[in-house]
Amino acid sequence: MKVELLAPAGNFEKLKTAFWFGADAAYIGGKDFSLRSFADNFTRGEIENAVKLAHGLGKKVYVTANIFAKNKDLPLLEDYFAFLQSAKVDAALVSDCGVLYAAKKAAPELQLHISTQANTTNKYAVKFYREQGASRVVLARELSLEEIAEIHTAVPEMELEAFVHGAMCISYSGRCLLSDYLANRPSNRGECVQACRWNYQIRKSDAKSDSGWLEMQQDNKGTYLLNSKDLNMSAHLKELAEAGVCSFKIEGRMKSEYYLATVINAYRRCIDNGFDKTVESELLTAAHRDYTTAYAFGENSQTVNYTDSQTKGDCDYIANVLESENGFATVEMRGRFKTGDVLEVLSPSENFKKSFTVEKAFTSTGEQVSDCKLVQEHYKINCPYSLAKGDILRRRKL
Repeated sequence: MKVELLAPAGNFEKLKTAFWFGADAAYIGGKDFSLRSFADNFTRGEIENAVKLAHGLGKKVYVTANIFAKNKDLPLLEDYFAFLQSAKVDAALVSDCGVLYAAKKAAPELQLHISTQANTTNKYAVKFYREQGASRVVLARELSLEEIAEIHTAVPEMELEAFVHGAMCISYSGRCLLSDYLANRPSNRGECVQACRWNYQIRKSDAKSDSGWLEMQQDNKGTYLLNSKDLNMSAHLKELAEAGVCSFKIEGRMKSEYYLATVINAYRRCIDNGFDKTVESELLTAAHRDYTTAYAFGENSQTVNYTDSQTKGDCDYIANVLESENGFATVEMRGRFKTGDVLEVLSPSENFKKSFTVEKAFTSTGEQVSDCKLVQEHYKINCPYSLAKGDILRRRKL
């Protein structure tokens, strides 16, 4: 069965990165009604251009409109869905039943996917959404493979999408009020500050005395009590497909281009090589938390990352490739590097993981330098490989 690799894109450059590294489809957010308000997101014109780019490549674009709406939002949402239909987006993602109703009313030809934010965990809920006109459900992360297979058997006509990689929310399917309570930023309207990633302390204090900060331990490991591990299902994609999942979703509209390139490239190679399970080391090269398969195999009490917020990964993001010819590559600097450094290629091509030593480097004005330290400067460096625009250079940490 052919499965879809679905990637996030927080802006247009990340959308191009997602497609270059092998995503079959991307999910994006507009300036309104998306649960990632702090991503750059897309204007209406950019959404139209995103659809043109995707369809020209034989790929798809899904647009999130998964806030939990209030009455005042509904007229604006109806106008937005009418626009998405006219822009020919491939589907809109919704969570709220009222938003689903508004979408059907304003854009009857628009395909609708039920967001994971709706926390769909059983076959009757999936059947209900199918009867309401949805073509796909993004399943709650709390489901096991066995439960997913049961849902697929009960409602085989419904497309099932599941997250396979990325950040997990400590709350049930993202239904969290912590950000709203601590920072006055409602997560269910797209403004989550990820308060669950903070390092918490406790203080003994009352009207009579203040004894100061107290030591707080959780299994003697640390104080990141609400910080979930990251999901990584790369070794179990075959089981997911056999359970009925047709779309493998990567989390991360707020992530960097390097992170997206690394993860998408790894999962693309895993899928194309017959669900090859050897990509684990590649998924360590970008920033991540300790990995977990969450609840895929049943109850799991080991899902909290107690020790720190996240690791920085085994590689540094050095540059984006702009062009390559005559033994030189022109790159946009994203991380400081020097002559003598060994750089590695991140690419969907056969150049993947090839490395070379930087021997010569020139600025955009032609000045030869040994220290490339100007952020976003276009440096010209020697490179023995014919790289393509969109490839990335990284450096292994010692």
